[in-house]
Amino acid sequence: MRYALILALGTALSVVVAASAQTPAKPAAVPAGAQYDHTKPYPAYSAPRLKIGQPDLQGFWTNTTLTKMNRPAGVKDLVYSEAEVVKLEQDMVKEIEEGAAPTAKDAPVAYVIPKDIKPEYLAGGGATGGYNRFWIDPGNHVMRVNGQPRSSLYTTPNGQVPPRKAGAVTAPAPEPASFIKLLGASPTPRGGAFDNPEPRSSERCITSFGPNQLRPPMSANGFYNNSYQLVQSPNAVVIATEMIHDTRIVKLNAKHRTDGIRPFFGDSIGWFDGDTLVVETTNIPQTQAVSGAWKDLKVTERFKRVAADRLYYGFTIEDPTMWDAPWGGEYEFAALNGTMYEYACHEGNYAMHGILSGARVLEAKAAAEAAEKAKGAKPEAKPVKGGQ
Repeated sequence: MRYALILALGTALSVVVAASAQTPAKPAAVPAGAQYDHTKPYPAYSAPRLKIGQPDLQGFWTNTTLTKMNRPAGVKDLVYSEAEVVKLEQDMVKEIEEGAAPTAKDAPVAYVIPKDIKPEYLAGGGATGGYNRFWIDPGNHVMRVNGQPRSSLYTTPNGQVPPRKAGAVTAPAPEPASFIKLLGASPTPRGGAFDNPEPRSSERCITSFGPNQLRPPMSANGFYNNSYQLVQSPNAVVIATEMIHDTRIVKLNAKHRTDGIRPFFGDSIGWFDGDTLVVETTNIPQTQAVSGAWKDLKVTERFKRVAADRLYYGFTIEDPTMWDAPWGGEYEFAALNGTMYEYACHEGNYAMHGILSGARVLEAKAAAEAAEKAKGAKPEAKPVKGGQ
C-alpha cells in the first residue's frame, strides 16, 4: 500500500513539475481596473492564450461561498432577490464580529455550546469549542453565476438531489470525516473508524477531511483552505487544493483506464472545446460516492474563464442505474488575492496514538464491565416438569 502511494505521488509530482516547466503557474492575473462586477452579467471576454495554444485557466482560485450545494428549506427559487442577498451577507458580517469578540472574563471553564450554533461549527469544535468562528472561513458572500445570486449550487428544479430510481442500489453511507467523529457508547466496532489507522486518512495526511473538495463535483468544505491551483501542460491539467495538498491529474486527449482500479477522486480525462476545458471522470471509488452513486457514475465538468478574475465551473452527473436523467449544477471560482502555501501536514500526527489508544482503553473497560456483569448474573430457574 505504502509503495503504491509513493509511486502515485511520484507520478503526480513528475506531471506537476513538467507542467510547471512549460508554463509557470502564477496567481490568476487580474490587471488593475479589470475586476469583473460580479453582480452584472458576464462581460465580453476572451481568455488569453498560453504559448501551447490553450486558453489560460492557470493560477490560484477559491470557491468559498455562503451558498450550499442543496437549496435551504423553505426557499423555492434558484435565484435570490437582492434584498435576500443583503440580509444573508449582513448576517455573516454580524457572525464574524461576534466570533472575533474576546471571551468574557467570567465565562465558565466548561464550554457552553451556543443555541444558535451552525451544524458545521458544532461538528468542527464539538463540546470542546475547538473551532470557534475566528478559525473558520466558510465564505462571506452568496454565490453568483452570470450575475445571478444563487440559493443552491445544484440547478435541479428544487435545488436537491433528484429522487433515485426504484430499487437503485446505493453505496453505504460514508463515515463522517474522521476528524469530526466523536466517541460514542460503542466506539470500536470491528472495521470501524477507531479500529486501526487505515480509515483515518485525514489524520494521516493522505486525503482531505472530505472528498468533495477535489472529487467531482468539487465544492467548498465549509471550514477553511478552499483554495485551488490550476497548472496546464500540453498533456495534462493539474488541479491541486490547499487542504492536505490533494491533487487531481486530468489527462488530456486520453482514454479512461480499463484495469478496474478506482483511484482517489476518480479517473479524469479532458479536452478543450474552444475556450472551455471539458473534464470527464469515471472509476470513482465507492468510498467517494456521489449521493450513493459510484459504480456506473460519470461526472462531466466544464471550466471556462469568463472574466479576468472569474472561472465558470459547471458539472453534470450521470448514472443510468440511479437516476432517470442527468442532472447537475454550476458556480464560479474567484481569483485568489494571493498565493497558495503548503499545507505542511505530516503523517506522524500525535492524534493518531491518542485516538487509537483511547479506543483500546474504552474497549478494555467495556470488556471488564461485561465480565463483571456476567459474573454476578444469577442462573435462570428451569421449569419443573410433571409437577415434580
